Amino acid sequence: MLSYQGCFAGGTVLRLAKDLAENNDGARVLVVCVEFNVKYFRGHNETHLDSLIGQAILGDGAAALIIGSNPNTLLERPLFEIVSTSQIILPNSDGAIEGHLRELGLTFHLKEYVQTLIADNIGKILEEEFSPLGISDWNSLYWITHPGGHAILNQIEAKLDLKRDKLRASRHVLSEYGNMSSACVLFILDEMRKKSLEEGKSTTGEGLEWGVLFGFGPGLTVETVVLLSVSTE
Repeated sequence: MLSYQGCFAGGTVLRLAKDLAENNDGARVLVVCVEFNVKYFRGHNETHLDSLIGQAILGDGAAALIIGSNPNTLLERPLFEIVSTSQIILPNSDGAIEGHLRELGLTFHLKEYVQTLIADNIGKILEEEFSPLGISDWNSLYWITHPGGHAILNQIEAKLDLKRDKLRASRHVLSEYGNMSSACVLFILDEMRKKSLEEGKSTTGEGLEWGVLFGFGPGLTVETVVLLSVSTE
């Protein structure tokens, strides 16, 4: 059980479940992300606008999935394949995103440069993960990006010159449910899977083969998961 890890934990649990599944023959690992952000809601304080912003965009959500290895395709139907995972703390990010559990509840503290810090480092992260695979066109990937807020998505999009539809699934989940912390990336995976099927795409990843999942949270911590989609047929 992982508690109070923040928004990057959706990627963390995928990383841990992958390790458990691959190192325990026949294991199937149930991953559950549950977030009750409403319990931290309180009246605003004009001296702590960053905490107010956090409350304004956060939402409640719960999601679950099963991780395994060597699937029995006669009985099981995989939706995505986890190829590799990594976690880093961005340089010079101390205090960029913080949560403090106090008597009055959980308070949020965000610096105004969070979105720039993420955008300035995301290209290097992508290069480290995808260069060994011979991939350098970020528009050739499908994207499962934690929607910490519209500003983060906008700056990533601009920094990497992504097409507008690349972050569609993340924007949709943010608009419908808010920032559900760790559960967000699981909602986005499901949204992409369903939309790909509805639109008749050849794979669960919008018809593309390779994809990336990003989780951003306190630290400032970035969880990266390299994904392969599977056929929708």
